[in-house]
Amino acid sequence: MFDGLRFHHWHPELREDRVLLLRLDRAGSSVNTLAQEVLDELERIVERIALERPRAVVIASGKPAGFVAGADIREFVEYDRRGVVLEAIERGQNVFQQLAELPVPTVAAIDGHCMGGGTELALACRYRIASNRDSTRIGLPEVKLGIYPGWGGSVRLPRLIGAPAAMDLMLTGRSLSAKAARALGLVDKVVEPALLIDAAVELGKRGTTRPLKQRLLAWASNLWPVRQALAPVLVRQVARKARKEHYPAPYALIETWRRSGGPIRKRLSAEARSVARLAQTPTARNLIRVFFLMDRLKNLGGKEHGIARVHVVGAGVMGGDIAAWCALRGFEVTLQDREMKFITPALERAGKLFEKKLRREDRIAEARARLRADVEGAGVAEADLVIEAIFENLEAKRALYACIEPKLKEGAILTSNTSSIPLTELGAELADKGRFAGLHYFNPVAMMPLVEIVRHPDLDPETERRLAAFCRAIDKLPVPVAGSPGFLVNRILMPYLLEAMTAYSEGIPGPAIDRAAVEFGMPMGPIELADTVGLDVAASVGRILADFLKLPIPQGLESKLDAGKRGRKDGEGFYVWEDGKPKKPELPEGHVPPEDLQDRLILALLNEAVACLHEGVVADADLLDAGVIFGTGFAPFRGGPIEYIRAAGPERLKARLEQLAQRHGPRFAPRPGWEALG
Repeated sequence: MFDGLRFHHWHPELREDRVLLLRLDRAGSSVNTLAQEVLDELERIVERIALERPRAVVIASGKPAGFVAGADIREFVEYDRRGVVLEAIERGQNVFQQLAELPVPTVAAIDGHCMGGGTELALACRYRIASNRDSTRIGLPEVKLGIYPGWGGSVRLPRLIGAPAAMDLMLTGRSLSAKAARALGLVDKVVEPALLIDAAVELGKRGTTRPLKQRLLAWASNLWPVRQALAPVLVRQVARKARKEHYPAPYALIETWRRSGGPIRKRLSAEARSVARLAQTPTARNLIRVFFLMDRLKNLGGKEHGIARVHVVGAGVMGGDIAAWCALRGFEVTLQDREMKFITPALERAGKLFEKKLRREDRIAEARARLRADVEGAGVAEADLVIEAIFENLEAKRALYACIEPKLKEGAILTSNTSSIPLTELGAELADKGRFAGLHYFNPVAMMPLVEIVRHPDLDPETERRLAAFCRAIDKLPVPVAGSPGFLVNRILMPYLLEAMTAYSEGIPGPAIDRAAVEFGMPMGPIELADTVGLDVAASVGRILADFLKLPIPQGLESKLDAGKRGRKDGEGFYVWEDGKPKKPELPEGHVPPEDLQDRLILALLNEAVACLHEGVVADADLLDAGVIFGTGFAPFRGGPIEYIRAAGPERLKARLEQLAQRHGPRFAPRPGWEALG
């Protein structure tokens, strides 16, 4: 059938039963992505299939893991640079539409990750079958890049599984297990991995009929009157989570679906034009930049870390949750504290985490077995990595290290989760300083993706590399930082939090302060954030950094702590908290916040970011932006503090700081480093 034709990425095999098995194995890549040359080859193959007409076609992956990860994002960036995004989208649409119009049954056999363009490829097939492997996940995460599915996904999915479910998947970017995808009708069958290809062949030969209920929902939910009624509901749901001026893609998706009907070619054209416009927005360009920043952090250190056993000392909230997370990710973990009564609450929290994340009883039981209480500290001698997470006291930590270091086995690494104490002071009395580092997690551990690897002059580069690889093994993003006070994230965040508290002490209502930050794009306002972190923690770190950064401590913070009002954990701080949520008072009618409020907050953060870059707290601006985005949630659509400064104009922002310094005091004086960004 394909005699004489040679393909670089696709490998066709015509079976004796005349079913064509078409495997994708992108050359020179560990994962399958749909680069233009991959699509060009597929187009040639589809044209030949239309002529030869095999009995059926099964599309599968030739990689050991994963179906298709999606489009080649680097190519997408190049198309944007050349101004040919629309043409590139239309080329991909055309190939998939030719696949969809083939006069023979087509089956996508999905094993492992199937994302973005990979899911759109599967949607262009007549049938879909998936393995029940844990790693099998199906999704359309394009909204996280500031666009939405543009190779026919937004056109085909609503008419396959119904508009409500389709919109939920595309608007959130979440992925589905094979079982969940089957329940929605996204895949037709789920089988064991070993049976996938044979089952896909049978599905291609025999076909299947979708349940009548699914077909009726898919038809009815896309009728013109239904689209007009449902679209405003979807817009209101999106508006609760994302502002249109910050994240236009969800709104554009809803509007294009609302107004687009008729033949599929017409709907594809509307999709292509809309996605092409989004691709050229600052939001999309910055979110794609964030994607590459994440990729860079993921690749720090490689994969080999030589760590199997972890010992955590300190079973408080941070230590206990670090231990639980490591056990969840497959490591053998021992958790030490002075008495069992301090460890028990951590084990209880760990059990809840395992239940939430793992769900299956056998896996929950395995995770519980990997996490063991260890009051005597016997696990130190067996550990490949020891993480100290006791209270912030230099003498106490040094005394602990004096007990631990002699027990460490050869090659074991000792780390501290300190958030503020310089590593040179902590490790001053260690015999082997090269295998000592900071490993600074953020609270809550299960939600915050970043871990700071804190350096010091005597740190062995191999220790740093192994720690970076370990962070990836526990699904965290590592960023190496200098050991100066506050490291990177806390140092940049603290002037922002202190300025918010200063504004509060001046009588500006907390909700007005929070609103100013959220309107800039922060995920949470600074007053709510301070309550969430804990006013005791904010005060402790604030005292250290306020002295280092020469910033005043706002009035009123100590009085709240003296009254036992530490924030969310006590049920009251700046706000009263109920069921884990703040009860924010309504702003007075007609309240107008000061015109410089947002600048006071954001420029305090940006000013310190510039100082950190100037001082070399991180190696470069990209690492700084990545650390602040993943460590604080800094508005991702703005690309990070330094990227935002460059886009907004360093000279203009520096001049604004000088104005604020004249009005509010020397804390706003531009820090060293602004000239280098001009």
